[in-house]
Amino acid sequence: MDRSLLYINKDHIVNKYFILIILSTLLFSSCSNYDKNKKPNIVLINIDDLGWKDLEYMGSDFYETPNIDLLSKQGMIFTNGYASASNCAPSRASLLTGRWTPRHGIYTVASSERGESKNRKLIPIENTTTLSNGHIILSEILKNNGYATGHAGKWHLSNKPLLRGFDANIGGSHAGHPTSYYPPYGNVDLEVKNDEYLTDLIMAKAIQFIKSTEQPFLLYYAPYAVHTPIQPVDSLIYKYEDKSTKNGQKNIKYASMIDNLDRNIGLLISTLNDLGIIDNTFIVLTSDNGGLFGITDQSPLRAGKGSYYEGGIRVPFAFVWKGEIPTNNNSDIPITNLDLFPTLLDVAKINSSGYEFDGQSILPILKGEKISEPRPLFWHFPIYLEASSYGNNSQNRDPLFRTRPGSVVRFGDWKLHHYFEDDGIELYNLKEDIGEKRNLVNDYPKKVEELLTLLNNWRKEVNAPVPSLLNPDYELK
Repeated sequence: MDRSLLYINKDHIVNKYFILIILSTLLFSSCSNYDKNKKPNIVLINIDDLGWKDLEYMGSDFYETPNIDLLSKQGMIFTNGYASASNCAPSRASLLTGRWTPRHGIYTVASSERGESKNRKLIPIENTTTLSNGHIILSEILKNNGYATGHAGKWHLSNKPLLRGFDANIGGSHAGHPTSYYPPYGNVDLEVKNDEYLTDLIMAKAIQFIKSTEQPFLLYYAPYAVHTPIQPVDSLIYKYEDKSTKNGQKNIKYASMIDNLDRNIGLLISTLNDLGIIDNTFIVLTSDNGGLFGITDQSPLRAGKGSYYEGGIRVPFAFVWKGEIPTNNNSDIPITNLDLFPTLLDVAKINSSGYEFDGQSILPILKGEKISEPRPLFWHFPIYLEASSYGNNSQNRDPLFRTRPGSVVRFGDWKLHHYFEDDGIELYNLKEDIGEKRNLVNDYPKKVEELLTLLNNWRKEVNAPVPSLLNPDYELK
């Protein structure tokens, strides 16, 4: 039985017309009734495991995302956007605190001892699984400054988002993914009435939250999609069964999940428009980490989720704010989701001088203003993450682990990896080699010295723990 409530019309052309009708006023309306003196609403869309090339506007020729593509044209996209970690819990903790992973100690999900002990040379640093109350987060500040705050979807940082500055919680808990996208959802506590696909139900309730408040609001929309389990939206499968592709993306079930998510985002944007508040709403869309290798393909980027090669940390970014951010803009300036916290405080006109951030506000970039010199971006992962069970892992450093303990820095066009087990160094010029195929460590010793000094100084500054104890279970290879 087809249990999706979406796309009930089997004619693909009619479906596309339906989408365009929903969003037509977003493109062509010239006025609205919003109060320009009212603080802007904020919609933060943080999709789970969506890869850098999993959207049409980013280069996918297989997945169909017309609503997101149309939205992206209303503002600015970034082609060098990064998550602050290559898997979900640490990335989300950094987004909401604005702090590097060593500041909060969340590096992965559950234990840091991932993979077989006999294959781990070092004893990894102990992982933190719940975000400490000592870290003030975005929702708490916005709530204290007059915002209604709603969380919809995946939380993953504690048991109760309502204790972390949210007025409403739709399906969020410590769960990292649903037991099932079809009811009963298992570990996602939501009442279901009409056999809804989980992504549909969460969006329906998120729209109810928006309609229920007259205050400026923060909606943190963090759908569980498109994380595993890969459970298709049955009524969308036909669109992809005979579709050709040139970039390696061919997972029909996954395509239907992206398609379904795109339609829900279209409904969200349509609601903002129908309520007359689209002009006074700041929208950002991104992903918490790279796409899962073996489920999707991020070529020419190397590897995927869990890896600190580009496929694991480079993600899509789009920003929309009508009248404030010029339309049809794109930027190749490197940014990170650490930048969202200070940026959103700037958007809300909240004084951020009393808070410590490791990112920086990119509102000047979004408005077309000049920026200062490039800054380095850092990643730190002092633990192990075993190989994925999907596909092969040949694009990782070795087939047993997506990541072994190490740190990474990007500065300008250059990126340096430092791995602790063997003191291994890898150096890449991303402008010339986005796929990180040619290790230039022996060709540019001065560049290695420069970046390694940056990395070492940063580790000291943030007190980043580096594992050094040998694992007695390790079997020397």
